Order: sequence, then C-alpha cells, then structure tokens
Amino acid sequence: MTAYWLALVAAISTSLGGQVLLKYGASGAVAAGGGFLAQLFRPATVVGLICYGGAALLYIVALRRIPMGVALPCTAASYVVIALIGRFVFGEPLGTQQALAIALICGGVVLLASA
Repeated sequence: MTAYWLALVAAISTSLGGQVLLKYGASGAVAAGGGFLAQLFRPATVVGLICYGGAALLYIVALRRIPMGVALPCTAASYVVIALIGRFVFGEPLGTQQALAIALICGGVVLLASA
C-alpha cells in the first residue's frame, strides 16, 4: 500500500472521528439546553471541526496519486461505519432499507478500489 493510499485511509478515519465528535457535541448541547453557539464551542465540536480540516489535508495528499474517480467513492466506506456507529453508539434506527444501502455501498467501494 503506497503512502497515498495510507493518506486516503487516514483521511477517511479522521473524517469518521470528526463526525462522531460533532454528533457527540450536538447531543451534549441539546441535553445541556445550549443553543447553537454553545454547541459550536463545546470541546467535542471544536475537535471534530479540527478533525475535518485534517481529513481534508490528508485527502489532498491522497489525490496527488489516486484518481478522484477512485478516491472519492472510497470515502463512501465512511457512510457504512457511521451508520453502524449511529446505531450502536447513539441508538439511532437502522432498518432494512439502510442495511441494503450499506451492502450496495460496500460492493461499490470494493469494485472501485480493485479497479
């Protein structure tokens, strides 16, 4: 695996971490009765936004050698992981349609990554 593929995996992972932190920051703000500004400056939200910035930088590195038509669809893997995190960590629903969509995403990511 080249450094560019590692950068892509790191970008996806960092983006996932950012999404979880943003959700955690949003959930905590609602529980605390805070408004949008309170949510924006919660530590989890701030770190989540920093993670997104880092993910963008890593993605830029990956795009130096990985075609965008391959790199961007590979980021769809994060949709699968986030749906599962939403279900098992935050108790969000995951129905049959979502499970089928996840299966389709997985198949597409495998096809594109192997091209």
